[in-house]
Amino acid sequence: MPALREQFETLGFSDVETFIASGNVLFDAKTRDAAALERRIERHLHSALGYEVATFLRTPAELAATAMHEAFPGSGAGGAGYPLYIAFARTPVRAEAEEALMRVRNDIDDFHVCGREIYWACRTSMGKSSFTGGRLEKIIGMPATMRNVTTVRKLAVLVGPRTPGSSPPTDAS
Repeated sequence: MPALREQFETLGFSDVETFIASGNVLFDAKTRDAAALERRIERHLHSALGYEVATFLRTPAELAATAMHEAFPGSGAGGAGYPLYIAFARTPVRAEAEEALMRVRNDIDDFHVCGREIYWACRTSMGKSSFTGGRLEKIIGMPATMRNVTTVRKLAVLVGPRTPGSSPPTDAS
């Protein structure tokens, strides 16, 4: 994570912080154009690391909304023994992809789509489910990165109220 932080500092971002060893980077940037930032970060990381790194940016407000979204009200998803994962995609999930995802729901796996986020309630551990992140990407037709809701909530608290003009936290994994 220190090397990843250095890469973001090399790009000229300020207040760069990393959070747990999963590619979560918080930073401030002068531009608010998320798509341009994603492309710039991806090009730089590819050049520096020698492999492609899909990058997904969210503003502090977007991250807070994602963390607080009740995808499965009253189900207990996200509580002890009932993991809830959130996949971040670059663009909103198309209706036909969402429909395909809903067709793979079963007694273990349930899904909810909200814009660029896909919520996965797994009634067992991820390792015991037949569903995977790769399968999700294939169904939605684009790269995504997944985090446990606990991690997303901690990130939302970390970015809390940042100064106006703060750029999005990125998840470069």
